[in-house]
Amino acid sequence: MESADAIVIGAGHNGLVAANLLADAGWSVLVLEATPHPGGAVRSGYVTAPGYLSDLFSSFYPLGYASPVLKGLDLGDHGLSWTHAPEVLTHLMPDGRAATLSRDISRTMESLDRFAPGDGESWQETYAEWRSVSRTMLDTILTPFPPVRGGLGVARRLGAPRSLRLARRLLLSVREMGTEMFRGEGATMLMAGCALHTDLSPEEAGGGVYGWLLAMLGQQYGWPVPVGGAQKITDALVSRLEQRGGRIRYETPVSQVLIARGKAMGVRSAGGEAFRAYRAVVADVPAPSMYLDLVGERWLPPRMIEDLARFRWDGATVKVDWAVRTKMPWKNPAAAGAGTVHLGADLDGLTRYASHLATDSLPPDPFLLLGQMTTADPTHSPEGTESLWAYTHLPHRKHWDPDEIAAHVERMESVIEDQAPGFRQEVIGRNVFSPADMERENPSLVGGALGGGTAAAFQQLFLRPIPGLGRADTPVDRLFMASSSAHPGGGVHGAPGANAARAALARNRTVLGDAYRGLINAGHRVVYG
Repeated sequence: MESADAIVIGAGHNGLVAANLLADAGWSVLVLEATPHPGGAVRSGYVTAPGYLSDLFSSFYPLGYASPVLKGLDLGDHGLSWTHAPEVLTHLMPDGRAATLSRDISRTMESLDRFAPGDGESWQETYAEWRSVSRTMLDTILTPFPPVRGGLGVARRLGAPRSLRLARRLLLSVREMGTEMFRGEGATMLMAGCALHTDLSPEEAGGGVYGWLLAMLGQQYGWPVPVGGAQKITDALVSRLEQRGGRIRYETPVSQVLIARGKAMGVRSAGGEAFRAYRAVVADVPAPSMYLDLVGERWLPPRMIEDLARFRWDGATVKVDWAVRTKMPWKNPAAAGAGTVHLGADLDGLTRYASHLATDSLPPDPFLLLGQMTTADPTHSPEGTESLWAYTHLPHRKHWDPDEIAAHVERMESVIEDQAPGFRQEVIGRNVFSPADMERENPSLVGGALGGGTAAAFQQLFLRPIPGLGRADTPVDRLFMASSSAHPGGGVHGAPGANAARAALARNRTVLGDAYRGLINAGHRVVYG
């Protein structure tokens, strides 16, 4: 029987972050990965045409670049370097107008003033407020719940009146936030398009915070990409782990967490092999899979089973990669230099798009999030060409008919063709990932859901993934959840993995371990009886 101090289930980026931090503490670590590849949704590959590199799932990493978790791992020492497109983001309106977010704030202001004079100055004021709290705000977002230190830091910097106004702002829908802060549509659309990276509608309470956060990070840091593709993040995490003695076994899906007297003792693989964990089992898998499949109802309070039945996934996703033999023939040149382009809807169009998703129907006019990878990093394809991708959300379903997906890809290409006439005739290769394809490539992307669960307020903070499980600790002693189903949720920032590693280390401390576990158990008893 193989053994280690910690068994980590899943070599997604969160699992690899947890493994690295435990190895830093001197623990022996074994990572068991179900697929042949590390990285989960942080991977690259050649899937369209020779010489055209695609980021297969996630791409553009403002949170990853700014994350204190990833910064603390010094991944630059393991080959990770960053680069930027000339502009961060352009939102193309159906009428041809464009709002552009640039790292040069004067260029952002100029773009927004074209929609309404004075909106550039309002954006600058909003950004100044963000800069005053950005470091403590990121600490608040990315640390375990409750985020006491970061929250107090924000309050000290802003003072009580401004803190209360900020708290109110964070509860607004993105439509309401944009209407309050700006006169024209351009600035609101930059934030609204960012908010639609999640599964929230422009009208949903709390949705504004996502748009504001991504837009402000873009203004401060840009939306950078790794030189050589998303895979470089994973490669650096793997290299760092192996340098510290950590091991990874591939094509070893875990089917069961082995539990004795309420403690996680190890895991069993689908092939029947047992692995012993002397100190902790850390699971980088979605919450329903971990609790209902790997742990099982025997070890869970009945009320917890009821709550898990109410767990809500985020929407499904269909993603298309194209190899384009020229640069994109955009009608509006503002899109030419942007790494990310949002297109297909104005604000009311986003609301209509979201309403189709909410009613389990396919949007006839999909909103697209599009990435120009060669514009951001020239290593992605030959000079003068473009490695392009776009994705759009779908309702979360167990099954999609291939003809439905093909028809929706046709709609996606029509949206692009409308803004870039001649695009289709320049395409020399294409790859489509349906929701089922995504789950096949990465079992954690259940039904094509990218976020590990909805971003709605009712499943955030101490309610994520369900009430009472806002920390990495679980009702099973020495079992910790490290996936994006845990607080603070989706995105490539490593926080769920780091939080799980810290919880495991705290539980293991000889003097404090029993007291620590006693507090966790007391909290679970309050919620589950």
